[in-house]
Amino acid sequence: MTETKQQAGQKFKVVPIMISLLLAGFVGMFSETALNVALTDLIEVFNITAPTVQWLTTGYLLTLGILVPVSGLLLQWFSTRQLFIAAVSFSVLGTLVAALAPSFEVLMTARVIQAIGTALLLPLMFNTILIIFPAEKRGAAMGVIGLVIMVAPAVGPTIAGLLIENLSWHWIFWLSLPFLVIALLFGIMFMQNVSTITKPKIDIFSLVFSTLGFGGIVFAFSSAGEGEGGWTSTKVVSFMIIGIVALVIFAIRQIMMKQPMMNLRAFKHPMFVVGTLMVFICMMVILSSMLVLPMYLISGLGLSALTAGLILLPGGLINGIMSPIMGGLFDKFGPKWLVIPGLAIVAAVLWFFSGITTASTIALIIVLHSCLMIGISMVWMPAQTNGLNQLPRELYPDGTAIMNTLQQVAGAIGTAVAVSIMTAGMNSFMKDVADPTDPANAPLAMTAGIQNAFIFAMVVAIVGLIVALFIKRVHVEKQH
Repeated sequence: MTETKQQAGQKFKVVPIMISLLLAGFVGMFSETALNVALTDLIEVFNITAPTVQWLTTGYLLTLGILVPVSGLLLQWFSTRQLFIAAVSFSVLGTLVAALAPSFEVLMTARVIQAIGTALLLPLMFNTILIIFPAEKRGAAMGVIGLVIMVAPAVGPTIAGLLIENLSWHWIFWLSLPFLVIALLFGIMFMQNVSTITKPKIDIFSLVFSTLGFGGIVFAFSSAGEGEGGWTSTKVVSFMIIGIVALVIFAIRQIMMKQPMMNLRAFKHPMFVVGTLMVFICMMVILSSMLVLPMYLISGLGLSALTAGLILLPGGLINGIMSPIMGGLFDKFGPKWLVIPGLAIVAAVLWFFSGITTASTIALIIVLHSCLMIGISMVWMPAQTNGLNQLPRELYPDGTAIMNTLQQVAGAIGTAVAVSIMTAGMNSFMKDVADPTDPANAPLAMTAGIQNAFIFAMVVAIVGLIVALFIKRVHVEKQH
């Protein structure tokens, strides 16, 4: 059968396909975090408030939350080549508009265009790997993707810090642009069609409920983090209810349909469920930590954006280097001996982080951050690959769409909860001090809030550790 031949990777030019995907993926993930360091600058440049500037991140996540669920459907409607070229073209256009942006509104629009590109690219990347690599080599291949997905956000803040100190925030985008153009040209030349086009019927109701459901929940959590009335505000509560109701209707509809938009039957596979939960928990921990740590370094310890970026660089690089190594170890030994110790390390590190003060040394922060990243690398790719390996081939597009969607939702939930816990901690600290107007109290309040945010992340990691006890290796037949 030609399909098996193809699956065994004999007809695919694996290296050029991987280079195109990884280059585009790297730049997409880089611009996602690089802008975080510039947010403080942008508040001054555009004369806007902190909740408004947060929309550059929220809007990005919201677009991903709405579009990624549809990606499973798109993967069955369009060829790999068409989707890749469309995804990178959106990224190029968004990056160009952002680089030229004269106002906050234009920059916001550019972020949404960029997010459309990323939303198409991420599931395409995972789906392509599941098809072009045989199961026994997938751990290593996913590890290489992990390298890109982790190193890009890690170097983002450092490079952005350098650019902001020496040039301007526009250069974050000017720097990304040539790489995206190269990825696009490379893809046009070498990208092959790997997926099977089945053109399932498009169900408008599913699209509407998916958009309302995932969009509503991401929007509600993101708005809660802004602190205007917090979790009890009418806006947050109403969007949360709309999101949950729409998701329930969406799920029921998917189960009843012969050809669902997102096939929830993937959840019948227990290791896929465990893998998805692990990815969800890792994403919450990473994004909440990556949001509060730079805040602690800049506002709590009074360091510059560049210094903060440099402090977080070793951990990110270690994570990137560990990712392919963990992938190889997973192929050899399975997930159990990586995932359980990994989560134990993550929980322990977060416990140490919850005790940081304004007197904590930079060396301690670097060591803790690096250990956190090693722990995450032991959990993420092994659990994800193990989960996807249990799915039959026809569920690959749905499996990758489900995992990637829940990652975005987890990111929104993690950052929103972390910010609101941090804000609450800061406010309660300020209530107890003798003179709230004394500037010396601001870093102390920030640190108190951040300690609480890390306790939240630690609780999430402990929940993950309990779930991880159920992980088992999925045995896949070798493909010949």
